[in-house]
Amino acid sequence: MGEALSLAERGLNTTAPNPRVGCVLVKDGKRIGSGWHRKAGEPHAEVLALREAGEDSRDATAYVTLEPCSHFGRTPPCADALIEAGVSRVVVAMQDPNPQVSGSGIARLREAGMKVECGLMESAAQELNAGFVSRMTRGKPRVVSKTGMSLDGRTALANGASQWITGNDARLDVQQVRARSCAVLTGINTVIADDARLNVRDIECERQPLRVVVDSSLRMPLSARILEGGALIYSAIHDEEKIALLLEKGATVVVLPDSTGRVNLGAMLRDLAIRGCNELLVEAGAVLNGALLREGLIDELLLYVAPSLLGDTARGIAGLGELSSLDQRVSLKWKDVRQIGRDLRISVEVVKNTGFPPSRE
Repeated sequence: MGEALSLAERGLNTTAPNPRVGCVLVKDGKRIGSGWHRKAGEPHAEVLALREAGEDSRDATAYVTLEPCSHFGRTPPCADALIEAGVSRVVVAMQDPNPQVSGSGIARLREAGMKVECGLMESAAQELNAGFVSRMTRGKPRVVSKTGMSLDGRTALANGASQWITGNDARLDVQQVRARSCAVLTGINTVIADDARLNVRDIECERQPLRVVVDSSLRMPLSARILEGGALIYSAIHDEEKIALLLEKGATVVVLPDSTGRVNLGAMLRDLAIRGCNELLVEAGAVLNGALLREGLIDELLLYVAPSLLGDTARGIAGLGELSSLDQRVSLKWKDVRQIGRDLRISVEVVKNTGFPPSRE
């Protein structure tokens, strides 16, 4: 199963909106076939492993990281392929959270007389597909907010200067994170201030993430580099003239206002899920980060911390408003800490709470 998970990781940057899946076939103590799903529309991991094993598949054991599918999508059901090949035993890491599958693939295998076991290395399999699980079970992508900052938690000087707080190694690592994300989200203030492209560069990448901008008042400059190659813009106003100009630039505009005249961020995440977004990377300033945190919409913070101090007049990570009690703080759970070049990369899970003041800046 460990090998199957390693195979599944090869699809880290390419499988979306599908999950990352690996499969290993074993017979008489020897591996006879293996495969991993590369991208939507191409053969699934089980099919590739069966092709490699050929006739030896009969009476073999299949180790697969995700419950074999039982429905017709772009490809036929993998459960049927395993049955037809004569596989006698299937070991599954985790049940498929997709309601179209969830348990039915395993049931079909058992009905065909196969021995099926589920749960081996389940936590590793769930971590590998955390975004897919989120989209299937919560109806929204897993949201990770990335920030480059100084040791005292500052992301830019008071005048907005921020290039570069972190080093080359950290910035290259961010490209890897972008490459495996389905979409990258930022706010219009960041677009105006930095004219960021938010694309993957300096590494090999066959699938660019969707670029997404929260722009409540449609202030997007028509010359912005983020529009090159297309962008998805969420607005809170119907400005037909500006929308028409953005459409000419190849952008897609979705109007989702909330009761305060800003973009409804929860509805935005649900819309992204419908579009097949499993993993959303946020690269934004204090305003959007603060709004997402206040509404409990960020799952993880990915912090690149430089060994420097910028002082108390520099800009912070998130605008949360003035807290009057420590009970209102954002609680975090350590996940991973490692050194990337001269900087630290810190991953922390956000512990949901409802202690913030009711209004947001």
